[in-house]
Amino acid sequence: MFEQITSIADQKTRIDKYKELQATLFQHAQVAELNALIDHMASEDMSVIISRQVLSDFVVQLATLETARVKEVAIYALERLQPRVVSFEEQVTVIRELLAAIYETEEDWAAAAKTLAAIPLDSGNRVLDENYKVEKYVHIAQLYLEDEEPVQAEAYINRASLIVTNETEAGLHLRYKTCYARILDSKRKFLEAALRYYQLSQVSDAELGALKVCEADLLQALSSAVTCAILAPAGPQRSRFLATLFKDERCAKLDVYSVLEKTFMERVLERSEVERFAQKLQPHQMAKLENGSTVLDRAMIEHNMLSASKIYTNISFAQLGALLAIPPEQAEVIASKMVSDGRMYATIDQVDAMIDFQTESESMIDWDAAIARVCHKTEQIVLRAIIAHPHLGAGIGGTTG
Repeated sequence: MFEQITSIADQKTRIDKYKELQATLFQHAQVAELNALIDHMASEDMSVIISRQVLSDFVVQLATLETARVKEVAIYALERLQPRVVSFEEQVTVIRELLAAIYETEEDWAAAAKTLAAIPLDSGNRVLDENYKVEKYVHIAQLYLEDEEPVQAEAYINRASLIVTNETEAGLHLRYKTCYARILDSKRKFLEAALRYYQLSQVSDAELGALKVCEADLLQALSSAVTCAILAPAGPQRSRFLATLFKDERCAKLDVYSVLEKTFMERVLERSEVERFAQKLQPHQMAKLENGSTVLDRAMIEHNMLSASKIYTNISFAQLGALLAIPPEQAEVIASKMVSDGRMYATIDQVDAMIDFQTESESMIDWDAAIARVCHKTEQIVLRAIIAHPHLGAGIGGTTG
């Protein structure tokens, strides 16, 4: 099929003949013949100058085939061109983008992500625009998120973060921030995710230049911020952020406002309210933990325990477990973790199986008292040392004077 063309001496004429041939092959959707043309172009005997020009035209026409044939030819082309990918980076990139788009349409997120990830963005053989590289890294991260692979997504969003600047296109910068918030959310770093979502909910048209952001998108980001804040580990940091959200008048429009209000007011949430809230959560926000409970269960138990600390001065673990609808042993473990993390102020008496709650101010008073006792003891030791060794007192006097 190619003998007559290869015998032509003039290079330009030979390129034109190859293009004429492949145009006919595309017109009749002759997949086997197109694969043969790929083999011919990828052979070591073929001049790179000729094959590059022919393949540049090839990848443009590839999109004219029906989807199934594009996929078949693209997979074959990538396999055959891989050994010489350095010579055909631009052409291989176009093929990978076409194939990834097909995988994405089929919702094969992992295949789409891997196909785009194989594009050589840092080979040094081509000068690529920074915005193009950021877009690819963010797109790959988004695909891994769809495939519920937050670790892989984070790896690519971290690559994007190295080259994102104030000069990055506004719309692309917004996609980057949104993707980063979703990754934190997927990795159950709920408080950090809530902060990121809240920042997104405050984006103005002025920040986006020619782009416009609709109110529905801002409210969705705000709703995500509220949801993540409710799911975040109970404690002072969460309480401060809940106060920020509660003061935002827009939150009153949200479906989750009633849960936000009770959470902020540190009131005990009833089971029916938790079940209604659960219906709005994503799968990873309902994921099972090692002890068999869910992410939501842990968040609600910790919240209700913190609420109990505002109501009771002390309580037995048996009573606390009954209040939280969990075994006393689990109540003790959770309370111990919250106290050790500094998220709840209390002392635990394991002998009597009791917990004594303290307010933050009481804890600070105890802390100040402890410091005062240490200072007093130190002063007594210094005085005894001076009495026993007078020359030390002279040295101290010289230093302070």
